[in-house]
Amino acid sequence: MTIDFENESSVTLDLALEEIAEAVVNAALDYIGCPYEAEVNLLITDNEEIHKMNLEFRRTDRATDVLSFPMVDYETPGSFDFLEQEGTGDYFNPETGELLLGDIVISAEKVLSQAAQYGHSPKREYAFLIAHSMLHLMGYDHMEPSEAEEMEEKQREILDKLNITR
Repeated sequence: MTIDFENESSVTLDLALEEIAEAVVNAALDYIGCPYEAEVNLLITDNEEIHKMNLEFRRTDRATDVLSFPMVDYETPGSFDFLEQEGTGDYFNPETGELLLGDIVISAEKVLSQAAQYGHSPKREYAFLIAHSMLHLMGYDHMEPSEAEEMEEKQREILDKLNITR
């Protein structure tokens, strides 16, 4: 598993950012049962930059906590079976053979403000945002209430597995 990690935030998160990210990414991959080694890009940024990205890519004119940019078009969330078919080679890094899951962008400012708002630690908020985004990178969404419930349960179970709780 490869995490291409960049921290461009001027806000300091006093956390082992890369270590936590690796643990959560691995836990999410194991939880869903991804049969491949995977590659994820993770960028930590500030509200101003994530606001620009949110406007550009989602046409939403505000800062957000996390953005997910999946590279794989899933037929069924969390099902990797279709990747055995011909014509899916573009989903894999030709140099490493790893599945290119996609990009995660997190606002460091939102990690701190939401941790305070929800009454838990910045570590828990950071880990939650990664778990949430990993589910998006594996085809899950929360547009419908039933989808939101499913994602919330999966996020909680991934974090519980790591003993990162509220």
